[in-house]
Amino acid sequence: MFGPGIKLFSILGFEVKLDFSWIFIATLVVWSLATGYFPKELEGFTPDIYWTMAVVAMLGLFFSIIFHELAHSLVARVFGLKIKGITLFIFGGMAEMANDPKNPVTEFMMAIAGPIGSFILAGVFYLIGLIGSALGIGQPMVTVFAYLAFINTILAVFNLIPAFPMDGGRVLRAILWHYTGDMAKATHIAARGGHYFGVGLIIFGIASALTGNFVAGIWMGLIGMFIQRSAASEDFRSDVTSVFGKQKVGEYMVDDPVSLDINVKIQGLVDDYFYQFYHDMFPVTDHDKLVGYVTVRDVSKVPLKSWTVTPIGKIMTLSSSDNTVSVDTPMMDALTQMGKTNNGRLMVVQNDRLVGIVTLKDLLGVISIKSQLEKLDRKP
Repeated sequence: MFGPGIKLFSILGFEVKLDFSWIFIATLVVWSLATGYFPKELEGFTPDIYWTMAVVAMLGLFFSIIFHELAHSLVARVFGLKIKGITLFIFGGMAEMANDPKNPVTEFMMAIAGPIGSFILAGVFYLIGLIGSALGIGQPMVTVFAYLAFINTILAVFNLIPAFPMDGGRVLRAILWHYTGDMAKATHIAARGGHYFGVGLIIFGIASALTGNFVAGIWMGLIGMFIQRSAASEDFRSDVTSVFGKQKVGEYMVDDPVSLDINVKIQGLVDDYFYQFYHDMFPVTDHDKLVGYVTVRDVSKVPLKSWTVTPIGKIMTLSSSDNTVSVDTPMMDALTQMGKTNNGRLMVVQNDRLVGIVTLKDLLGVISIKSQLEKLDRKP
């Protein structure tokens, strides 16, 4: 989901990363607090004070989001789920799970942990503000703590809305999963809630922008788009999981694909393979051992006059863990690999020999047909 980002630190064994989009939201938060919110809440102070308050509040928000995601991550660890790390991005933060919860209890406990953590943090900030006020730490800092208490309450309440992918949507999925025994059906219902909520935010954001609240309206619309797309993505991923389950690549690969020898010239590749089979990619072998693959794009980089003398071994992409899988690789892992590498074809190898090819196009066809049939089976 995210790019490489910036690795900040590790806490309790979880790596915390900062997506570059966070820089935008951090800047926007500081600017809006320093020029709008704090001057209205606390009059009579200099701009330097307001900017200092805004920076401190932004750092407090940074801590709050990490705390929220850390609550998810720690509970996930207790229930045996692996968390790859915590990433802060433009719409908040996300604890990235390496695998799905195995039962609805795990899903429920992990999902509810984040909002509970935010409610607790809101109470802590509120108490610090009260104690600080009694000790005379100054009204600016008291106002900052009051803001952090308020924003954590908003974070908790907003996340409890029963719309996927928010925590409330995951809580809803856990409850539906528990009562129906069907995770895919529960995901579909929760994702549908996320879709409608996202659309509602987009409409409300457009209305706000047209009535003069342009910045808030655009921001609300962007959040709505993110929620809608995330819900659709999770619904699709659930369909994919229900289709393939624990099945292996060997069950869906094309056996004995056409390949060519490393010494074939480009002209031979074009005449005898591209124009004969009309595939845009062919595996390349050397004495029956898979060594790489060649595509139409590779050929397009070579001048036409060199085609008769240039062997494909000079232009091919070498085989690697990015473009190969084994017969026993789980289908879900293969699809994940396709997504990470942006590679729509994976060569299937066994003992360094090519035994098949699995393509995203074929898999999407399987997903479409099977998911439609399974939905028909679920109808009463």
